[in-house]
Amino acid sequence: MNRLYPLKFRPIIKDKIWGGTRLRDLLGKKTKTDKAGESWEISCIPKDVSVVCNGFLKGNALEELIEVYMGDLIGDSIYEKFGLTFPLLIKFIDANDALSIQVHPNDKLAEKRHRAFGKSEMWYIIEAEKDAEIIIGFNQTVSKELYKKHLAEKTIQQILHKEKVVPGDVFFLPAGRIHAIGAGILLAEIQQTSDITYRIYDFDRLDDTGRARELHTELALDAIDYAEYKDYRTRYTKRPDVSNNLARCRNFTTNYIELTREIEKNYIELDSFVVFVCVDGAFSIQYYDKEIESVHKGETILLPAEIKDIRLVPEGRAKMLEVYIETETREKKIGDVISKYF
Repeated sequence: MNRLYPLKFRPIIKDKIWGGTRLRDLLGKKTKTDKAGESWEISCIPKDVSVVCNGFLKGNALEELIEVYMGDLIGDSIYEKFGLTFPLLIKFIDANDALSIQVHPNDKLAEKRHRAFGKSEMWYIIEAEKDAEIIIGFNQTVSKELYKKHLAEKTIQQILHKEKVVPGDVFFLPAGRIHAIGAGILLAEIQQTSDITYRIYDFDRLDDTGRARELHTELALDAIDYAEYKDYRTRYTKRPDVSNNLARCRNFTTNYIELTREIEKNYIELDSFVVFVCVDGAFSIQYYDKEIESVHKGETILLPAEIKDIRLVPEGRAKMLEVYIETETREKKIGDVISKYF
């Protein structure tokens, strides 16, 4: 069997009522309309499973590769937990117009209602027009009754927290946090493998057929976290040529790396795949000593779990997101069991 290598996938483009042209104009995606809202970079959502577009595995679906390579591709612990489902969905989103105000259920509620995973996610802002903003959480602690009152009176925005954004801003959105991406924003999204969204309010818009889009008012009531939080924005360091943590939860870890020079990365302690999302510039991955794969702005690449030593080499400068799932290594698990009895 040939050795695994860093995998690229064909983007899955989703046209949306709020989409635009930034995926094509800024990230080089091949879009068919001027309403391209999302580019699914790595997906294992049924009917939208990513297909490899580079190397000898070109044309193979991600699910098929997991079935063949199992832990060598995604990590032993991850394969044991998720089977043939790749546990993350990686996207670029272009909000030419505002998205609906929405919320996602947590794992427990999603399993109960939909037999699916919940949806925690994070955003990295790539581009933003002047005064562009997002909605994230509440600007006060509200009761379910107060929330329903504002929703019925179409004054829901009065109790929601808004943040103006600039490139480089990061926001973590645990399942249950109400949110919406405003107009004029291009971002990268890291999320659990789930396509469950409860639409709360859609600004009374009509779709292309002249109909209002479906709302999920009752479903959302038990999914929402009604608490107010002091700071919704993620603060992080931007030291060059190292991994700067942006988000860490049981579903994923995301780091920010700005390359100014060649660096070495060793993942020997990590029982997981690694995803690199290039958000600016370009770089190459050197692996197996002499093999090279280039990655440009707007591209996403999956480093198989069995590849532990790589070099990242910028073409000038490059900015990227480094994404993986932190699990106990098999060796640590065995060690813990042994120490329990001796």
